[in-house]
Amino acid sequence: MSDIAKIRPSPIAGTWYPDNPQRLSAAVDAYLAAARLPELNGEVLAVIAPHAGHRYSGKTAGHAFRAVQGRNFDLVALVSPMHRYHHGVFLTTAHQAYATPLGEVPVDREAVSQLNAALAESGAGLTPVAYDEEHALEIELPFLQRALAAPFRLLPVMLRTQDTAAAETLGHALAKVLAGRSALLVASTDLSHFYSQVVANQLDRAMLARIESFAPESVLAAEHSGMGYACGAAGVGAVLWAARDLGGDTVVVLDYSTSADETGDPTSVVGYGAAAVLKRA
Repeated sequence: MSDIAKIRPSPIAGTWYPDNPQRLSAAVDAYLAAARLPELNGEVLAVIAPHAGHRYSGKTAGHAFRAVQGRNFDLVALVSPMHRYHHGVFLTTAHQAYATPLGEVPVDREAVSQLNAALAESGAGLTPVAYDEEHALEIELPFLQRALAAPFRLLPVMLRTQDTAAAETLGHALAKVLAGRSALLVASTDLSHFYSQVVANQLDRAMLARIESFAPESVLAAEHSGMGYACGAAGVGAVLWAARDLGGDTVVVLDYSTSADETGDPTSVVGYGAAAVLKRA
């Protein structure tokens, strides 16, 4: 892989979010400033955030990252779906850093190696990909760059599965890697897609209730049965399993919206949710 560029160039800056650093910073800062959160008693171990273009889901994403604004983490483990086909199940970047208009986010190669080793204990492993076009992971980076108090290193994971056992395997492996570290977990997911506003509200509330009950098995069961939908359900499940292993005991839903809030069209919407996982005990 010596011919692969060290820095993954952004395939979505200028379309999914502004490519001008000043405009991007101002937009993300505005989303963070506008977020109004309930009192969060405890340490935030993880957040769940949507991954549509900032125009559509930035308001809700702002609630997720407001929960960690001003915090300092050495490592951020960011788990997203991989929307395009790939033969691997657990994917990571082959690059050394991600580029956004706000600067480069270095990948923690040691943490990637440790996660690969932890997955190998279950007969799995990470598959590196180069020049991927996946938006669901990158879209969260400008929020992290603006919300966190200091630069951080990234442990990126993309999933090509909604399998419950795979999600649990990843969750336990992540917890092994993050234990004892100054680390944040992030799950990237949208909720239901292309239902009417009325139906979407029913499906999304059902999924958010399962997330808030801190029941990763139930999150995947809802996805499989059609009781609720999340394109990143496996990633959400993995992050919940990891947070539970790390002492998390409470999930708080912070915001819910749909694309109709931006488009004004309630006939076909995408749902967005934000949540925080806390360690209160």
